Amino acid sequence: MRRIHVIGIGAGAPEQLTLQAVGALRSTDVFFVLDKGEVKSDLTRLRRAMLDTHLPEASYRVVEARDPERDRSAGGAAYADAVADWRGARAGIYERLITEELGEDETGAFLVWGDPALYDSTLGILEEVLDRGAVAFEYDVVPGISSVSALAARHRTGLNRVARPVQITTGRRLAEGFPDEVDDVVVMLDAQQAFRRYADRDVDIYWGAYVGTPDEILVSGPIAEAAPRIERLRAEARERKGWIMDTYLLRRNPKDR
Repeated sequence: MRRIHVIGIGAGAPEQLTLQAVGALRSTDVFFVLDKGEVKSDLTRLRRAMLDTHLPEASYRVVEARDPERDRSAGGAAYADAVADWRGARAGIYERLITEELGEDETGAFLVWGDPALYDSTLGILEEVLDRGAVAFEYDVVPGISSVSALAARHRTGLNRVARPVQITTGRRLAEGFPDEVDDVVVMLDAQQAFRRYADRDVDIYWGAYVGTPDEILVSGPIAEAAPRIERLRAEARERKGWIMDTYLLRRNPKDR
């Protein structure tokens, strides 16, 4: 029976790999890496650096495939369909890789940024591959340090306050309004910088980009003061690298509801 590890590899630093993750790496024969193109080639290099750090040479092989493009212009009711189409295309690639590149007695692995359970599609796509029935395999999941955990640690703050909930959401959802009855909100996948709409509110922001990597950028403070700086730094970083991964925590004064 083929076996797959889904390994959370943290927010970018090889030192963030857990001992459990290192153990899973060392039991892997084939690592599957989806190449996102030249603009994001440093993401592939970071993965390879992690392997070089923790594994002996020639103890494994790496198989790369091109990640399918997703229609990022789709909005509203079309958004869910665009994501479903992209996941289906990815499932086809996963199925081919596992069938053609992994022997029946071998172990493969997908290296997932952050934690596989938090805003990542790998687990759902593997289930789709299994449902298709063309190839059989077992898989396990190794949790990782998410960008959310790394962000809170780098800002030396907790995610929630005493006896209060915290909510994790997306920029798309935040643009629809601040969640009711929640004053601490972690926001991921915010390409449109939805935090700007709350610049006139009594809200603090703890923002980070490329957290855990040499390119890390951190900004915190009242959102009215921090937002212009974040916008400038974000634009400069995106221009310099061609891509950006950022996460932030919004902390609202309950009196501002």
